[in-house]
Amino acid sequence: MKRFCLRSILTMLILAFLIPVGSLFASDSILRVFTWEGYVIPKEVEAVNKILIKKGYKYKIKVIKPWAEGPEQMFKVLRSSADISFLTLNYIKMQNNRIARVIQPINIKSPRLTNYKYLLKSLTNIGIGMKGGKHLYVPWGGGAYGLWANMKKLKKNELPVSVKDLWKSKWKGKISLAKGQVQPNLALTMLSLGKTPFYLNDIVNNRSSLIREGSNSGKIQKKTNALYSQVGKFWDSGPEFTDQFLLVASYGPGASAENAKGGKWKLLKFKEGNTVWLDTINFHKNLKGKKLEAAEIFLNYFIGKKVQTRVVKGLGMVATSSLVKDNVFINENPDFFQEKMFWPPYDVKADNVMLRISKRAMKANRK
Repeated sequence: MKRFCLRSILTMLILAFLIPVGSLFASDSILRVFTWEGYVIPKEVEAVNKILIKKGYKYKIKVIKPWAEGPEQMFKVLRSSADISFLTLNYIKMQNNRIARVIQPINIKSPRLTNYKYLLKSLTNIGIGMKGGKHLYVPWGGGAYGLWANMKKLKKNELPVSVKDLWKSKWKGKISLAKGQVQPNLALTMLSLGKTPFYLNDIVNNRSSLIREGSNSGKIQKKTNALYSQVGKFWDSGPEFTDQFLLVASYGPGASAENAKGGKWKLLKFKEGNTVWLDTINFHKNLKGKKLEAAEIFLNYFIGKKVQTRVVKGLGMVATSSLVKDNVFINENPDFFQEKMFWPPYDVKADNVMLRISKRAMKANRK
């Protein structure tokens, strides 16, 4: 009898190591939500939990820590300890689709997704978030990576109209760009050269072209060197909106937060357009049955009018629902979200080329 018990205990311990953590919590009563800071607030969790109780679901929403930080970290957390995630769209198929393999297609025709029909049509069928014609995402909120102008210091007729204007002498030392996130900086270079913003990723399968375009003596390198010479400061953890700069690069929420404190920063509308990003809601592949239904109820609430209005007014982002009437950026520019301007899941070879170009440009401009 003792031998049998010992064998059973050993078997259970072995299974605990072999079975993915995700499948261990798949049947419990907690729905774990993995999100960016500020995306899910306590009163909304409380509201969804009340809906679940009212509808007879024995599940409870819980926001887990840490907060989302980036694709590598999000993959690790989602794989092991999250039911629902808020993935940035281009993360889904990065690094050989590894995140796509741990999430499941969402039934957009579910009777519980009554708010889905109000989502902006331009956001519901983006190829990089699809697999076999099925949706691995539902759009939640987004924005542009652009340059924001200090309208306390500038007049409307002084603003740059084209990306090419950034290389003019009047902006020297007055621009602030990201340091570690080099892809947005390279996108500016590409647009100024008349190329697509993600040109190096577009040609990644043509090895000779990628090598040539990324060379130390090429047009792209020289143009990037000149762009970096215009920069007064490269920011690390977040942009600094001070009067030292006239143009500051931001994903949007930072600039909106500054405006809420009394700033007057305006997103530039380059004639070439701005690159855009989208944060989405996704389900772990182990979700099923009633727990999956409960996750759909959470999702439906978060694409509803109340939360989507907070996306705009509270986070300074762009709502994905047509139910929001004060969706400022969409109201000003109905073509704000263009599929060709969405950040792609960068190929590692293209990413390495961009990193080399940026490092060379930094070195060329060291004082």
